[in-house]
Amino acid sequence: MFVNKGMYIMLCLFLGGAGIHKFYAGKWFMGLLYVAFCWTGIPLILAIFDLLGAMFKRTNEYGEFWV
Repeated sequence: MFVNKGMYIMLCLFLGGAGIHKFYAGKWFMGLLYVAFCWTGIPLILAIFDLLGAMFKRTNEYGEFWV
């Protein structure tokens, strides 16, 4: 699934600890796991890794990348 890189990065940055970026990417199960464990702080750390990975991915001509 292709998602907009800018939107994905903003969601990772501001709402990554709750897994909103996973819901945006269409990964519902991972999003639910992020929500279920958001009180531990582990999804926040994982969101930082998702953010860094998204920053260095190449985009197509529409500014989208494959998640």
